[in-house]
Amino acid sequence: MKELPQISEAEFEVMKVIWNHAPISTNEVIEKLVKTSTWSPKTIQTLLLRLVKKKALTYKKESRVFVYTPLIQEDEYIEHESKSFLNRFYNGTLNSMVLNFLEHDQMSKEDIDELRKILDDRFKKGDGS
Repeated sequence: MKELPQISEAEFEVMKVIWNHAPISTNEVIEKLVKTSTWSPKTIQTLLLRLVKKKALTYKKESRVFVYTPLIQEDEYIEHESKSFLNRFYNGTLNSMVLNFLEHDQMSKEDIDELRKILDDRFKKGDGS
């Protein structure tokens, strides 16, 4: 797996917009994020610049507009962050995390039923070895 950049929570919010709408201009990113955040357009531009410097995004200039596309894929980044989270807090094991959630009543009956269904479906497909 290639080395992925460290992305802050704010930068991740920007990346989600770009993953969903790429290629996308600076103004379009700003338009979407001012609806869901309290950030100023200048803050959003700063976040875009940081992501370019971190090589999470690339851009091209089309007349007077910058258009952004991701250099890292969303699923690849989420997989990387999920593994990092498990390693950091649960010694890399998913069952330790699930057990922790169960022991601290952080999973509802509906959550447990859904997890059971996912696991049952996986075993039926033959992927549960």
